[in-house]
Amino acid sequence: MPRWVMHPVRPCATIPHVLTRQRPNHLIVIVGGGISGLALGRELARRGADFVILEASDRVGGVIKSRVVDGHPLDWGPQRYRLTRAMSELVDELGLQDQLITAPPGLDLFVYRGGRLRRVPFSAGDFLTSDIVSPAAKARLALEPFTAGADPNESVADYFTRKVGREVYETLVGPLYGGLYGSDPADMIVGLSLGHVLQEFGVGRSLVMKLLQAGGKIRTPPACSFKNGTETLPRALADSLGARVRTGVAVRAIRARGAGWSVETAGETIDASAVVLAVPARAAASLLQPLAEDAARRLSSLRYNPLGVVHLHAETRLTGMGFQVSFVEPLALRGVTFNDSLFGRAHVYTAYLGGGKHPEVVTLADDALGRLAVEEFRVCTGYDSRSVAIEREMMPAWDVTWSAIEGLRLPAGLHITSNWESRPGIPGRFARARALAGELGF
Repeated sequence: MPRWVMHPVRPCATIPHVLTRQRPNHLIVIVGGGISGLALGRELARRGADFVILEASDRVGGVIKSRVVDGHPLDWGPQRYRLTRAMSELVDELGLQDQLITAPPGLDLFVYRGGRLRRVPFSAGDFLTSDIVSPAAKARLALEPFTAGADPNESVADYFTRKVGREVYETLVGPLYGGLYGSDPADMIVGLSLGHVLQEFGVGRSLVMKLLQAGGKIRTPPACSFKNGTETLPRALADSLGARVRTGVAVRAIRARGAGWSVETAGETIDASAVVLAVPARAAASLLQPLAEDAARRLSSLRYNPLGVVHLHAETRLTGMGFQVSFVEPLALRGVTFNDSLFGRAHVYTAYLGGGKHPEVVTLADDALGRLAVEEFRVCTGYDSRSVAIEREMMPAWDVTWSAIEGLRLPAGLHITSNWESRPGIPGRFARARALAGELGF
């Protein structure tokens, strides 16, 4: 095969396998020690491949990070996992059973609308008797089976609005779906983000009919975490891989070398048969710029949403998983996780502000952002609180800018795995790792 045969990268799908000629050095270099890079490392280790993971920072986990503040483990990024069968097997494999915390069963999720928190119904019967939307909005939902299926080119907001009506979208579906990405569904395109979710859950033309076929109930695996926070999982993955994970090693450049690649760091040059970029889009673009200018330009155009994460201390009687804020409410607060009742972290509530709806608030100074979180927490819950820790995160928006990935091509032997490249979420990262290990020839 010629040296510069190119292969495409497609959004929301597995990157197609590319046959490459055998190279004398079969070392695979993974750039980035977040969950995507670690999941791939685990899969390659299981298949007997020779690899190394290079992480620029002094810690693994990427956006999954935890630290103890005032005696409580606090998380930035994901606040919880789902204890699926695959997650349970991974916990057993890594010997984390004694660290696992599972949320109490039956905890409610809420939406703030019209001056109070309203319980989210997870069954057709509960929906009919709930006060989360008006009777007219409930009646409108009866028309959903007669509406057309998803159009890949329409916005996610338009899809949900014409399927379930504006009130159900703005109050319930939009906040819950948009909250997964910190994004505004009006900026998201079905074919670039929602389409793979509908396919995964077997949703055809009708959302309502799929729900009724499932017995009229939405069932999800229990929420879980670990005693010292969500970062316990990536740390354990890194420990299981041993010296093949190297922190504090920043990659300065990647260069073509013979039939393979050379990866340059501050202290050495590593020869590799393949290089996998498991880093944010802008970092991948920077490394690709000298090698694939068009790919670098495309990746640089992907939008990330800024999110303010404010951990609050509050003494309340709130019980549940947390709440999202209806789109009709003029608040910068997008949602709050109740770590107090979820995982027994007394008085800990995690507030998220900004995102695609109100990105401007994330530019506020820490004290102002903290005050805003306290004020709007009081508006939604009626309880006073104080901020104990503030950080800012950037989340892949999975919005209209993701059309840039369509037609993107990389030189043979260069690959990508990340939460912006294919299905986000922990299950998605491990599924992508299995597929990519196969593409790498193992």
